[in-house]
Amino acid sequence: MADTCHLFLLGLAILSSLLAGTSGVDDAHVFITSGENVCLPCNNTLHDCTSTTWIYNKDSTAVELIDGGKKKKDTERHERLNLGSDCSLNINNISTEDYGFYTCRQWTGVNRDKHQEPDARVYLHVLHVSQTEISAGLSVTLFCQLYSYDGVSCDDSVSSERIQLFWVNQAGVKLTILESKCKALSSSGHCICTLTIILLNEDHNREWRCEVTQRDQVKTSVTYTVKSSAPGSTLIPVSSSNSETTSSRTTAAAPTKGS
Repeated sequence: MADTCHLFLLGLAILSSLLAGTSGVDDAHVFITSGENVCLPCNNTLHDCTSTTWIYNKDSTAVELIDGGKKKKDTERHERLNLGSDCSLNINNISTEDYGFYTCRQWTGVNRDKHQEPDARVYLHVLHVSQTEISAGLSVTLFCQLYSYDGVSCDDSVSSERIQLFWVNQAGVKLTILESKCKALSSSGHCICTLTIILLNEDHNREWRCEVTQRDQVKTSVTYTVKSSAPGSTLIPVSSSNSETTSSRTTAAAPTKGS
């Protein structure tokens, strides 16, 4: 994971230099699917990590996760956290509760009475997928939800980040509003896209994919592939997920009566 993390951080550094003046050179956006591990970059490190503090921010609250390069033991995430040698923050088994923005701060001065400006901020967006049970009529509904600190809409095409969430078919074509319905949840501001599939025998090996894009580049996705659960049985959707590259999942239905 270390090599992957370092390559990812290098890419973020190059992207930040290209986007200076757009979203802030010290701000990064990281996209991940729930259940995966993530590496959050710290772009303002000093000579070592003893001056590094990581702060988690969400819902107008701030919680220190790392202080002076050491994990705080009184946080819920303690067992899932790890500080990298480059002061990056590694979080294992991401959940929807982890979305928000993270601040990497470097304290300076003899008594750590001031900190280096500016702070490095990382916005963590978490993609979570779920599905209903397969009904007697062999239909299943897939739910794809993006958790974002700033309440990104389902089609955030007007802001500088241009973050979008949508379903595509096997050919990679974005599904229409009649096929897939996306809406912002009023209670949270998160976006959820639903897709209802009527499972047919000819759908064997067919794929549907939920994608998160930023400035038209895929950041993370979940693919559902329809498979037969056994010879002569009905079909099931199987899913798998991918972040920064793209991954997938699979689902299958129980055999039909008399198969």
